[in-house]
Amino acid sequence: MDFYIIIPAHNEEAYIGKMLQSIVEQTILPKKVVVVNDASTDDTQKIVDQFSKQYPFIQSVFHNSEALHEPGSKVVNAFYKGLEMLDSDFELIGKFDADLILPKDYFQKTIQLFKADNNVGLAGGNLYIENDGEWKFEAISEKTKVRGPIKLYRKKCFEDIGGLKKSIGWDSVDGLLAEYHGWTIKTDTSLKVKHLKPTGKVYTEASKYRQGEAFYKMRYGFWLTFIASAKLASKKNSFSFLINTIKGFYIAKRENLEYMVSEKEGKFIRDLRWKNIFRKIGVR
Repeated sequence: MDFYIIIPAHNEEAYIGKMLQSIVEQTILPKKVVVVNDASTDDTQKIVDQFSKQYPFIQSVFHNSEALHEPGSKVVNAFYKGLEMLDSDFELIGKFDADLILPKDYFQKTIQLFKADNNVGLAGGNLYIENDGEWKFEAISEKTKVRGPIKLYRKKCFEDIGGLKKSIGWDSVDGLLAEYHGWTIKTDTSLKVKHLKPTGKVYTEASKYRQGEAFYKMRYGFWLTFIASAKLASKKNSFSFLINTIKGFYIAKRENLEYMVSEKEGKFIRDLRWKNIFRKIGVR
């Protein structure tokens, strides 16, 4: 299966070389890789150019976004800049972060998931972070969820969900919309991707309310937002996260922000989330 990879990168000189090295060492290579240099002021471009000279399937494009690191919209805007560089002659499209080290068989095993089942629309592995010299699962979500930094989409699924939403929460709503359109999501938990820069490390103080904004835009409603926030707060061991998320929800509601999904899609998402909650507590 032909596949393209897009890697947004902003000041990633410490990581991008390791990521690209892990790509060129894959057992199955992508047809094209586009690194989107998002206004980097370090040696990110120099490192990418070194790889491009040796591996012609690796390309780059400069994208001048706002300097402020906005979760969601910044990275998705960069992704679309990379997508503009590509033709439509692919079966899978991947959005990957620059601060990863992929196992050598990442693409091979992920492609096998798509080949084994034509209903698989989104697939990938799991993220691991270094803690006290050991690589441990980055437990801010379940192992069954394919996280935003390591996603591969089937082309038709990508089209059905309307691509990636230019908002915080894009990497949650994409999977929910995929299920809405009848696609399944597969995770190969044997694929342990090293995440060199833990999630949220560079987020600004102003972004602390964005998770609540995401829940609002996905039409969660208050009680579902509260439960989802409490769950995440427990994993982060942060009560302030719960408070900020609820505040963010009400800020988004007060400002009447645009939803990411239609009313019909929102009902499906809420019903699916409640079913999952009831299942986990043993209520059928």
